[in-house]
Amino acid sequence: MGLKVLFIIYDNGSFDHVFPMGVGAISAILKRDGHEVTLWNQDMHHWQDDELRTYLDKNKFDVVIFSLIAGYYQYQKMKSLSKAINNSKNRPFYIMGGYGPTPEPEFFIRKSGCDVVCLGEGEITVSKLMSAIQNKTPLKDVPGIAWLENNKLQTTPRAKLVHDLDSLPQIPYEIFPMHYYRMLRLAKAKATDFCFPLMSARGCSFKCTFCYRMDPGYRMRTPEPLLDEVEMLYKDYGITYISFQDDLLMSSVEHTEAVCLEFLKRNLPVVWSCNGRLNYCSEELLQLMKDAGCIFINYGIESMDQKVLNNMKKGLRPEMIVKGIEDTLKVGISPGLNFIFGNIGDNKATIKSTVDFLLKYDDFAQRRTIRPVTPYPGSPLYYDAIKKGLLDKDNPAEDFYEKKHLNSDLICCNFTELSDEEFYECLRWANSTLMKNYFDRQKTSTLAQIDHLYTEKDASFRGFRHSEGKEGQHPAAKTSKKINVKSKVIAIQGNETMDGQVNWEASTTSDADRFSQGTNYNGKTSKTTKSFDVYLERKKITALAKKAARENKSLSKSK
Repeated sequence: MGLKVLFIIYDNGSFDHVFPMGVGAISAILKRDGHEVTLWNQDMHHWQDDELRTYLDKNKFDVVIFSLIAGYYQYQKMKSLSKAINNSKNRPFYIMGGYGPTPEPEFFIRKSGCDVVCLGEGEITVSKLMSAIQNKTPLKDVPGIAWLENNKLQTTPRAKLVHDLDSLPQIPYEIFPMHYYRMLRLAKAKATDFCFPLMSARGCSFKCTFCYRMDPGYRMRTPEPLLDEVEMLYKDYGITYISFQDDLLMSSVEHTEAVCLEFLKRNLPVVWSCNGRLNYCSEELLQLMKDAGCIFINYGIESMDQKVLNNMKKGLRPEMIVKGIEDTLKVGISPGLNFIFGNIGDNKATIKSTVDFLLKYDDFAQRRTIRPVTPYPGSPLYYDAIKKGLLDKDNPAEDFYEKKHLNSDLICCNFTELSDEEFYECLRWANSTLMKNYFDRQKTSTLAQIDHLYTEKDASFRGFRHSEGKEGQHPAAKTSKKINVKSKVIAIQGNETMDGQVNWEASTTSDADRFSQGTNYNGKTSKTTKSFDVYLERKKITALAKKAARENKSLSKSK
């Protein structure tokens, strides 16, 4: 008999439908080990924080788990929900984990009153921790945890990272309200797309100073089981847009190629997006990604100034950035252009160069603004802020969370030579310029829509309240045949849970028939490995050309 475990999925403060991937991954481990998993889904239902205490008073659980990242909002939710947990009559054993608590476990233990903080990647740790709780064995035998004993912090060495990601059990999607999470809206998605996040790899081979995700190395899933999961999400839940949430999918050209080839083989009516890296953006690779269904690549550029890029150890050059973005746009993929301001070396000139770049290359797939850099705990920049006296060296986490990091659009620590007033003036000017440009574009586009509607009497127009009404219906909306979703929806009302199936309108005519007939999402003939073969040939030709250029240059010098 396993333990009864309650996951807290906290309200993210918006109506964005973001699937809790960490909860999904850990719940898979717990279910594999025979434990009973329940979700308290505040994110979906927007319950008040103190309703958690009422729910725990009426329902007995052995363990409650709360995972969070290092944001100001998440920190405030942690304090409020922890109070509800600790004040409940049947308080369970309280576990906390995630990128937020890992670098500062003692601070989070004392602020939350939790029993244990899991450090780093959680699958191995949580499995062993559950065994220790159930069998009442010492915590010191569990790898990768922190706790207080006699009011002193105790820690154990981190568990080894999971290198064989294919060995992990699949997320038990059936316990999540998939009809809710598939409503996630993403860049370049049609109004009728059903979107969902997925991981193809973990880790990142780069060491940017502002990043707090510092698991070493890059670990990849095998493309075949990865695409098995994509195919399952499409068939069982109607997902037509996959957002790969890897820290950096393009950290490996070989992995990117392999994933693309598998997409081409499967010929699924599914498009996808990912996080990219501009020093890997050859036109040939980008064309392959486009052929395989990629429609959006989110790039972390951060700055157009070489000195600032060097200071943050970004490993990019401005000319590399320009070439990569131009090639991305050239093949027909939308680029996400992400910049921050306030790193060491930033000034009025560097933010102007950023704005100039955005005005030139932004394709308006997203609203683009510039945020001040934040030294999140665990990042090299955090420890640099402590060293520079920008955070209290005696209690930096308290200073960061309680005094400095109050909003992601406001200054936490000023690493520049600008005054705070000058810093804010730079952000005000930059974001005013960018937003004016965005809404000017929206105005022009909307007026053009109006003109087209009434001039051409366009009966396919879906209305100005639909973002992309002329794209056509989602395939799942073209017939009335229903698909039964394998979903256990937890609708908590006091002591009640409801198990059942969720139905939505879906098409077997447009989806299943297209799939079986080997046509792609746009109704074109089936894609084969020809695109990949062409890509390899292009790659070979490019390599030979570069080699010849190097030899000619060397020959010229020798003369």
